[in-house]
Amino acid sequence: MLKNLISGAVMCCGIAFTFSAIAQAYPTKPVRVLVPFVAAGGVDLVARALSDRLSDRLRQQFVVDNRPGAGGRIAMETLAQAAADGHTLAMISGTTAASSNLHAKLSYDFARDFAAITQVTEQPYIVLLNTAVSAKSVPELITLAKSKPGVLNYGSSGTGGMQHLAGTLLTQLTGTRMIHVPYKGGGQAVGALISGEIQLGFLNPLGARPHIAAGRVRAIAVTSKKRSPAFPQLPAVAETVPGFEVNNWYGLIAPAKTPVTVIQFIHREIGEILKEEAVRARLEKEGSDVVWSAPQVFRNYILEEVKLWGKVIREAGIQAN
Repeated sequence: MLKNLISGAVMCCGIAFTFSAIAQAYPTKPVRVLVPFVAAGGVDLVARALSDRLSDRLRQQFVVDNRPGAGGRIAMETLAQAAADGHTLAMISGTTAASSNLHAKLSYDFARDFAAITQVTEQPYIVLLNTAVSAKSVPELITLAKSKPGVLNYGSSGTGGMQHLAGTLLTQLTGTRMIHVPYKGGGQAVGALISGEIQLGFLNPLGARPHIAAGRVRAIAVTSKKRSPAFPQLPAVAETVPGFEVNNWYGLIAPAKTPVTVIQFIHREIGEILKEEAVRARLEKEGSDVVWSAPQVFRNYILEEVKLWGKVIREAGIQAN
């Protein structure tokens, strides 16, 4: 027993010493945090919040670098080519992983070129209807869509993104036909929904809340497997459509071959930040569940998402614009 206690103490001291040594050696210069989307979006806001706290804790600047375009491909190519020393990271989303299936030839591969650090959040989308649409629930929407095949339109922030795939999965599982209309960003899609240019949309909780409160759109469900604590009054689509589940998520990755000690160090720092009440409250207010997963767990999750949405994309025949 005493031997085990001594061994445990030595191990703990060793871990503490290792992290102390890393803290002195990393980061040695400003850290660039790539974001595959424009500023002020959900991924960007979370990346900036974490970067600010990492800057404070590690006394070195963590600078967000927005590289939008091509469904995340520009940012991912930049990350894959960066030095594997922990000074270039990326905050990615479900869209980043899923949309990689749109391109027959990519210069990067999620399994080969990136090292996962941790998932940070997970959130559902809110299913929204234009107020002129007669349906007031998911069953009524499905009935309406079946009675008018090809008439209802749903919008998204771009082809191959999670909003697009949410609509695609809904049509696949219900046997309906609704037309996808891609826009250049979520803001345009929301404007089109409010004006009646499209009838259906999927929006993140932060973006949806003010429009719901103002009565500009009608919320009928959430896309998570179960009801969301942030919107307890809304049923899950899965209550009507078994097997339907779409969650958007954000997480941090690095170039492959980044030292494991650096990955573990950043992972631990993110975990400490996510324990902070102010950070958790901010994320939860936006409708996000806080997640702090082990690097290997997050890696497996990313690869599962790539595979899952690849199947949906192939079955629907979705191609990059």
